[in-house]
Amino acid sequence: MKKRYKVLLVTAVILIILGITVAIVGKSMLAKITEELESLKLEDISSPDLSMLDDGTYAGSFGNAAVAAVVEVTIGDHRIERIVLVDHRNGKGQAAEAILGTVIERQSLEVDVIAGATYSSLTILKAVEDALH
Repeated sequence: MKKRYKVLLVTAVILIILGITVAIVGKSMLAKITEELESLKLEDISSPDLSMLDDGTYAGSFGNAAVAAVVEVTIGDHRIERIVLVDHRNGKGQAAEAILGTVIERQSLEVDVIAGATYSSLTILKAVEDALH
């Protein structure tokens, strides 16, 4: 009986230590992700000078621990003709793919973000910026 009690006690202590460790690591990761997302709001996004770009397809990407995007941007006659969202990881937030049509329509990255999808919108815009700079 004593041996069984010791085994249960050791197991309980190990589980408690493991639980505390997971809680600490999880809290740290959540804080890092939150910090990265908030810093995304502070990023400058500049529209490229389309008159300086040759016709062709340009690849770009941007991301952090929570949101990432990979795009291909096709330029023709110094205009954005098409943007393909090759990959988009948007975590629990809403997808912001609709922003691509607005960028093409306005021929600019200076567009409003999609309501409810701020971080995804900014990430996609940064990926397009990366492709064209």
